[in-house]
Amino acid sequence: MSSRTRPLMTYTILVVIVMLGLGIILAQLTRGYFINIFEERIELESQYFVTYLEKFTDDKDISEDNLYSFSEQLNTGMIFISESGDKIVDTVEAVPVISNEEKQLVITQVKENDAAINQGQLLDDIFYYPVQSQVDGNEGTLILLSPVKSLSNITKNIWLLIGCTLLLGLIVIFVLGFNVFSKYVRPIRSAATVATELAKGNYKARTYEGHFGEAGQLSQSINILARNLQEMTSSKGMQENQLEAVINNMGNGLILIDEKGYVQLLNRAFIETFGGEQKNYIGYLYHDAIPHTTIHETVKKIYMFEETISETFVLPVNINRKHLEVTGAPIFSEGRKWKGVVLVFHDITELKQLEQMRKDFVANVSHELKTPITSIRGFSETLLDGAMKDEKMLDQFLQIILKESDRLQSLIQDLLELSKLERDDFLLNVETVGVQRILKDLLPIVEQHAEQKGVKLKTSLSGDTFVQGDSSRLKQVFMNLLTNAISYTGDDGEVTLSFKEEADTVTISVSDNGVGIPEEEVSRIFERFYRVDKARSRNSGGTGLGLAIVKHIVEAHHGTIHVESVVDEGTTFHVMLPKKFTEN
Repeated sequence: MSSRTRPLMTYTILVVIVMLGLGIILAQLTRGYFINIFEERIELESQYFVTYLEKFTDDKDISEDNLYSFSEQLNTGMIFISESGDKIVDTVEAVPVISNEEKQLVITQVKENDAAINQGQLLDDIFYYPVQSQVDGNEGTLILLSPVKSLSNITKNIWLLIGCTLLLGLIVIFVLGFNVFSKYVRPIRSAATVATELAKGNYKARTYEGHFGEAGQLSQSINILARNLQEMTSSKGMQENQLEAVINNMGNGLILIDEKGYVQLLNRAFIETFGGEQKNYIGYLYHDAIPHTTIHETVKKIYMFEETISETFVLPVNINRKHLEVTGAPIFSEGRKWKGVVLVFHDITELKQLEQMRKDFVANVSHELKTPITSIRGFSETLLDGAMKDEKMLDQFLQIILKESDRLQSLIQDLLELSKLERDDFLLNVETVGVQRILKDLLPIVEQHAEQKGVKLKTSLSGDTFVQGDSSRLKQVFMNLLTNAISYTGDDGEVTLSFKEEADTVTISVSDNGVGIPEEEVSRIFERFYRVDKARSRNSGGTGLGLAIVKHIVEAHHGTIHVESVVDEGTTFHVMLPKKFTEN
């Protein structure tokens, strides 16, 4: 039985049971009523029969046929059984509806139940009434038997009436039940189904609202609730997605620790900073998941003082180190109930590096300026103290002062040039230039320098290749690279200038077989004032800013520069430039 038809079938069965019970009660009441009537009637008739039998005994004119006729008229048979068990009178045959079997059954019932004298009994369709009497001087029992077919007919009619009433009632019940089911049960069941779906999280479920009364109000309320839940869920999901997107796309690492010290939330930046996977942190105590004492101390201070705390610490990452600043703040509910701690990790490595570079730059500039100024001042004082009178010494000191002045001027020019390149408003004078032509324009100057050093210069510059760039700046790049290559190559060394063209780029390579650069220092040669061989670099007249300027110019052209070097075998600089210059 389905849940939809269960209420209707339940009510139907209940009505059938009630109607059947009512039928049984009515049948029993009717049976008892008619039995009482028969009993009263036969009780009265029994006196009449007894009197008649006494006349039959005393008056010889009354024959046995009169007894049969008398029984036939009253539709009541008589049987007189003496105390000895002899049957003296029997007029049952005058009542043909009473069979011999029924008669014998009544006689047997009376003989077996002597205490039932003067008490009527119903046996099937026969009502018998035993009464104590005397016939021909014989004491015995007079049994009056009367058929009660009408009782069976009345009982049948009662059951027929009950059956018709039951059928009509069932039809009415089905009609009313279907009406009630359609108007009340079905909408309530539909609302219950929708409520179940809402409880499961399906906020798209809806119920039909075309009902009236309380059922209609219920359906309408359920749908309003479903729409509100769907809107709330959609809004909540959107907010969660937005919050998750914000948290995961933060440049700073974030971690949330609950009031018991367990990690509840972290973002992608935290994973990238500290490594591992999210499952290695979520659900663990913070001091087990994060093996850094500084963080443990920060959390403890926040728990202790309930205020925002900031600390800095160094995080080793392979061979490098990251400088991190952790800022922690307590989390409270509206009722000032402690909810946990949130930690935000700021990567200040670049700031530390910039600060260190600034310190190094100031120190290097001071040192580089101090050396020529000290020389100039020292030789000037020496001359003023009387050395100028010696023409030979005067000429020597003045040459030194001039050399140091040129060096100082070069240093200041390079500083100004580097400062200009690093400015945000620095612009290149972009034009279409031939790479081979620029390099060929530099060769006379470079060759003269190479001849003075005894270095052989080899070039491979066939063809005409054009790129978009600033010709004067590009000349500055390659002049610097060629000059360095010649300066750091010993006598009888060799410097090679080569050119390679590709679809969208050109690569110019400057190679030498000089002293080379140690592998651990290759990454630092583009830093300002950094020298691999400080004594030799200073003696060569270099300022330590040339490669820094080269890198800035190449990057301004959206190109790249990288170095290949082996100690005592030589160094190669590869400059790759795009053929088309694109503005940022």
